[in-house]
Amino acid sequence: MDIQVQPGRYVVAVSGGVDSMALLSMLSVLPGLKLTVAHYDHGIREDSAEDRRLVATEAQKYGLPFVYAEGSLGSDTSEATARNARYAFLRKVQQATNARGIITAHHQDDLLETVIMNLIRGTGRKGLSPLVNVHDLHRPLLHLSKQDLWLHALDNQLIWREDSTNQDLRYMRNYLRHKVMPKMSPADRQKLVQLTRRQAEINHQMDTLLANYMHIQDQREVLKRQWFLDLSHKVAQEVMAHWLRTHSINDFDKRGIDRLVVGAKVTKPGKTLDIVKGNQLIITPNYLLLKKSNR
Repeated sequence: MDIQVQPGRYVVAVSGGVDSMALLSMLSVLPGLKLTVAHYDHGIREDSAEDRRLVATEAQKYGLPFVYAEGSLGSDTSEATARNARYAFLRKVQQATNARGIITAHHQDDLLETVIMNLIRGTGRKGLSPLVNVHDLHRPLLHLSKQDLWLHALDNQLIWREDSTNQDLRYMRNYLRHKVMPKMSPADRQKLVQLTRRQAEINHQMDTLLANYMHIQDQREVLKRQWFLDLSHKVAQEVMAHWLRTHSINDFDKRGIDRLVVGAKVTKPGKTLDIVKGNQLIITPNYLLLKKSNR
């Protein structure tokens, strides 16, 4: 099973599950890589310390440095909260090691599950092309299925630990993984994969057009209000979402964007609209101003 990663220094996220153990095994034979194995203990399961000990042992076998952190998040922690805490830790390790990027073990099944979840949630065009390789976040296993990783692990006699929370069907991802994905035929899977690839191309084209739109504005934090008023609702939605993303504001959904677009067009000057996490949209006669939170 071939994977491709450019030579350089990287942080590889290893949970101790079969996916990340297979990733570590594949990376270990690639030339030109200087890896730091990073493990984040969310503190959700009582036995999670066993995961850390396993990953530390395997990192030592490969002769790789190992770092970890403990989160103590608790059993009621949401998937989003756990993910944000994990990536915050990985970014700190990346900075400390001066690594060019972070490598994760996301694979094709993760991709398809996320697409279905996003369709259910109505997250828009971005939700149809998730988990792409961007900037310094690398996912070299996206062309491989979960079954491929299982076979690699078995063939190479790898050791891993099963996360008991993966069986909890209260989580949407687990329900899809155990109840929906097994019912998809290989042809259905391939169609969905092709859809994500095509949508990724469309998204790239859309983002380029939106970036060009933004270049005609006076400042990054400012949109000309009359220009915005003249946009159709659909285009205004895309512009608003893109504008927020360029300022690292990502915690919004379709309903939130609709509210901001309508508010930006009909709210009287002098009013302020809340975005998320203390960020605000200030309405003036001639401009829409983005006021970032200091949090």
